[in-house]
Amino acid sequence: MTDTVAAIREAVAAAAPEIRSGLPGRRETAGTENPSGERRLAADEYADELLEERLGRIDGVGAYASEEREGVVDTGEGCAVAVDPLDGSSNLQPNNVMGTIVGVYDAELPASGHDLVAAGYVLYGPITTMAFAREGTVTEYLIDDGESTVLNADVTLPADPTVYGFGGRVPDWPADFAGYVDDVESELKLRYGGAMIGDVNQVLTYGGVFAYPALQSAPEGKLRLQFECNPVGYVIECAGGRSSDGTGSVLDVDPTSLHQRTPVYLGNEALIDRLEAALD
Repeated sequence: MTDTVAAIREAVAAAAPEIRSGLPGRRETAGTENPSGERRLAADEYADELLEERLGRIDGVGAYASEEREGVVDTGEGCAVAVDPLDGSSNLQPNNVMGTIVGVYDAELPASGHDLVAAGYVLYGPITTMAFAREGTVTEYLIDDGESTVLNADVTLPADPTVYGFGGRVPDWPADFAGYVDDVESELKLRYGGAMIGDVNQVLTYGGVFAYPALQSAPEGKLRLQFECNPVGYVIECAGGRSSDGTGSVLDVDPTSLHQRTPVYLGNEALIDRLEAALD
């Protein structure tokens, strides 16, 4: 499994420059929707097809799934890889930050967050970086020309949190969550860019809290458990923070379907503890 995880990380790093360089010519809609009912861009399809081809041929990868596909692709024997190929692709039109998320599960999908053996994300910002978690440690890499160089071998959330970013429309927030926002916005600086992975990376860098809460119109939230919440929650927990679905670790959420959604709250332990108390 150690060799397989290393191969997965290297394959994602190698694919990242190709995904990035393919964005300018793929800003148009593909004319189809993903299984969650969201319009896909040509860039979503391109990134998904590229990652399926690269990850599916790795020895030890037995299944590939992404939020762009209805079901799981059988690729042989071994672990299951769940991918958000282009997180925040709606940011392509205004040229804002995007990313790629990957979770490596030692179980058939849909799987529990506790079945993760590794997870990480690529961030397409002014430079391309990767945060990758394995065995309780998060490593940050610089990706240049498909090669990865360690920038920080042990990433942890700063003890003194600085930023917050919350998704969903404010009028759609439940009253208890809105009360929590009123409490923390006087302490922290707003950083919200419309791509989960960009906002979470701000929290990982500066400390703070990210949330895409349960909404009045969507009590299950927006983000998907297998492809976004579990992998990123795993990264945050390995970095010394906490994840939550509002009652406990998002990794504890019982998986019922491949494209299942869940509310998600990520950040410094004290801020997530306060949030759960506010939602009780």
